[in-house]
Amino acid sequence: MHSSSPTEAVALAGLDLAAPQTLAQPVAVRLEGVRRVFGSRAVLDGIDLEVRRGEFVSLLGPSGTGKTTLLRILAGLDRADGGRVEVASARSVVFQEPRLVSAKRVWQNVVLGHVQNRVTRRLAAAALEEVGLGRHVDVWPKTLSGGEAQRVALARALAGEPNLLLLDEPFAALDALTRIRMHDLVAQLWRRHLPAVVLVTHDVDEAILMSDRVIVLSGGGIRFDARVPLERPRKRGDAGFTALRARLLAELGVASPEAGGHA
Repeated sequence: MHSSSPTEAVALAGLDLAAPQTLAQPVAVRLEGVRRVFGSRAVLDGIDLEVRRGEFVSLLGPSGTGKTTLLRILAGLDRADGGRVEVASARSVVFQEPRLVSAKRVWQNVVLGHVQNRVTRRLAAAALEEVGLGRHVDVWPKTLSGGEAQRVALARALAGEPNLLLLDEPFAALDALTRIRMHDLVAQLWRRHLPAVVLVTHDVDEAILMSDRVIVLSGGGIRFDARVPLERPRKRGDAGFTALRARLLAELGVASPEAGGHA
């Protein structure tokens, strides 16, 4: 099984990768020998992982390889059966479904779990303005489109200025155009707030477009872990992008890279 260090220099399509500036940032995630067992099956078996503040990391892997389980452990929604887990206390999660409370107005959903008063309403309004929904402060969730609802979920996640933002396939249910817009929005917000981001996705192109670093899970462990040696903004047709996509698809066991960018 192939495994590479998170700081390993990687050369793809003639691009040599230098050590990232994020190495000077505080650690947001540190896992050592983490295991999670369901019945007789170890979904995660000896995971070592470090993610620093300001770093954007994507988790790839076929269904059942532990991506969401790992994210749930990072979120505190599941427990590890072994190993050491250290995670930033200020953390937020955005799921595939927006998970808005229909009986509460949009601003109330943004500050859900907090005292709701004039101060928190102003906080919610500022967060909604940041995601392009400044005019939707007082509307009900049922009036929102799927993309708008997911923006509200993102505003809620970022309102508390988390050190760690966990994204569990938040774009999967969106149409193609809305998905592209959400990619751009998340990238802008990440650059502005600089949390550590861990994104679970099945989409190889999405991982390359958005991430500093891509990890492939397989067989309970990390099969591949490398930084993306491409300048931003990235274009799917570039040689470096194509080379990295082919490498990731091969790691995912996809025989024909020409078949597409999903796995």
